[in-house]
Amino acid sequence: MTFAQLEIFSMLARMGSFSRAATALGITQSGVSHAIKQLEMEWDASLFDREGAAATLTDVGTRLLTRANDILQQKDALQQEALAERGIARGTLRIASFGATSSLHLLPGLMARYQQAHPYVEVQIEEAQDSVVVQWLLARRVELGFVVLPDDRFDTLPLAEDELVAVLPSSHALAGKTAISAMDFHGLPFIRTSAGSGPYIDAFLASEGAVPKTLFRFEQLSSMMGFVAQGNAVTMAARLALPEAPDGITYRSLEPPRRREIALAALRFDKLSPAARAFIDLARKARKLVVPETVRS
Repeated sequence: MTFAQLEIFSMLARMGSFSRAATALGITQSGVSHAIKQLEMEWDASLFDREGAAATLTDVGTRLLTRANDILQQKDALQQEALAERGIARGTLRIASFGATSSLHLLPGLMARYQQAHPYVEVQIEEAQDSVVVQWLLARRVELGFVVLPDDRFDTLPLAEDELVAVLPSSHALAGKTAISAMDFHGLPFIRTSAGSGPYIDAFLASEGAVPKTLFRFEQLSSMMGFVAQGNAVTMAARLALPEAPDGITYRSLEPPRRREIALAALRFDKLSPAARAFIDLARKARKLVVPETVRS
């Protein structure tokens, strides 16, 4: 077993395709296949289910991937520590973000400061739903990620407070109210989202037994906004994920308010690589709790 084989194993798991993994690594597809076969022979286990060029982790592969990613993280941390002793900050830092809340409101300012202080560190940011970010942290696919508190599985640094708001056509009768209750949504044409705020929206509606009439299910915020603007339905979303209200759309606070706290997380802060530790230190010094502006009537 070599570090190169582990890196190929990790990349193939990430890409789900022999050809895409080969392209990402700058090697041949046969090189990827050979490395995986060598690992499978050494570990006496099947790591992937294969269908053409596609590859899906087996149950054993999923368990071993966490170990492999941990080894690769420690290898990178060792290299970074050695360079840090010579006063050089280099290496790769992988961060997971869960959408506009963290990608647009938190990361840009932090990244600008970080890249100025550590220009030789390569920062790779991947975006996914909240639950996927948590999975990536647990599987050591990324070293840092944004999570919603509370989450006792990680060490966390709170950075922002967000809230759910009603997203309404400006001509809708509810737009005349200063705050919207769960029962106000009961029976209305509604847009469901598969984004990370979905469970919080469901919990808010369930708190009063409200059952809106779900007509649409979208993943993309732009699709939701377009249908609301046309007066087709109403919905809810996290305020920090939303742009300034465009023409035809009005935001309203919920009653009672539904807030959530966003934090930067890692499995353990005391085990971070120098690059990740520097990012946490910068975030701690620069942090200014972001709270969404009150949604006015």
